[in-house]
Amino acid sequence: MAIPEVSNRIEEARKQSKTDPSASEATFKDVLSKGPGTSDAAGRDFEAALTGLGEIYRDQRRAEDLSQLVQSTRSELSNLPKAKTAKIVRNLLDLFHPIANTTDLQITLTKSCITWATSSRRGFLRQSLETRLVTLYIAKSSYHEALNLINSLLKELKRLDDKLTLVEVQLLESRVYHALGNLAKARASLTSARTSAASVYAPPLLQAGLDMQSGQLHAEESDFTTAHSYFVEALEGYHAQDSKGPATASLQYMLLCKVMVNAQDDVNSLLASKHALKYAGPQLEAMKAIAAAHSNRSLAEYETALTAYRQPLGSDTFIRGHLRKLYDAMLEQNLIKVIEPFSRVEIAHVAKMVGLDVAAVERKLSQMILDKAVIGVLDQGEGCLLVYDEKERDGGYDAALETIDKLNGVVDVLYSNQAAMLE
Repeated sequence: MAIPEVSNRIEEARKQSKTDPSASEATFKDVLSKGPGTSDAAGRDFEAALTGLGEIYRDQRRAEDLSQLVQSTRSELSNLPKAKTAKIVRNLLDLFHPIANTTDLQITLTKSCITWATSSRRGFLRQSLETRLVTLYIAKSSYHEALNLINSLLKELKRLDDKLTLVEVQLLESRVYHALGNLAKARASLTSARTSAASVYAPPLLQAGLDMQSGQLHAEESDFTTAHSYFVEALEGYHAQDSKGPATASLQYMLLCKVMVNAQDDVNSLLASKHALKYAGPQLEAMKAIAAAHSNRSLAEYETALTAYRQPLGSDTFIRGHLRKLYDAMLEQNLIKVIEPFSRVEIAHVAKMVGLDVAAVERKLSQMILDKAVIGVLDQGEGCLLVYDEKERDGGYDAALETIDKLNGVVDVLYSNQAAMLE
């Protein structure tokens, strides 16, 4: 079959892939059965058919068929140039992203591709696939496996002086340590990534990822002003590359920073900005509801917002962690406001005033007493909280302890002198 005719068939199949996917699938499979050929034009047609068939599987959420397609065409891909093969494999694996609940399948397929790349002596492709595998491990929360792979990758990349991939892996390492709660190592890895990025051109998406990670680490240290500035940079980077998901997350984090510093006016300004209009959706609506509840200092509104937007707020661990801290701070402020006029108050009355159950209020009051946020005791027999006035520390006790300590030193000296005389 002539090459132009094959190209025309592929183009026609692409056009009807939305209206008649079955016919397009049959056309693509027929072209793929002929192999990549030996000419450049035949190789391009093979690549186009392979990508077109993969897009059909993606649109129809046929993850297993897409996985089988990747595995079944690897022998033909071995005949293509290594750079083109790496590009095709990466593009096919990217097609899995819109398909939900495929992390385990992607991990299995990526491992299989790594084994194939190793046996084919395709080092660049193997490194790229291993970097992708680290990302999948992070998505699955398999941090131990991710760290083991990161350590081996870092040794190899430093030896090869591959700066760009080194930046990606060091950024992933920072994310892993951040997820594990080891902020010191997360900052160290991010610093290494920024140092490596300074000596090489970092693509906009990678630079935006560095800014996003910097913002998150500053937010963990409660430096929300600096964090906000990094999230602004990240948003600009993702917006320029039309990367909707990360851009929406950046805007969500910016709103979170303003909520945490109680800047309600800035929240309203952000929600009216052009970026908020473009990326409008449940994530921003959720942050708007949280900001309103925090501004009104209403725990009932806050819990209503958390329930109504459980998926947009609960799916992001960074948002979830800070909202938990914000809830604790709001609850503590409300409890202090309620019990401030009293020296003795029923816990049931406090619970009624803040709109929570008695057990939750009692548990929080116990924590506040231990943290010395409230000076008092809980009388569980009577179901009351006894609040005491905070008194200044009596300096007489400190003076007495200091006198006793000096007398103890005098006695030790006298004992030593007496022991020497007896000798």
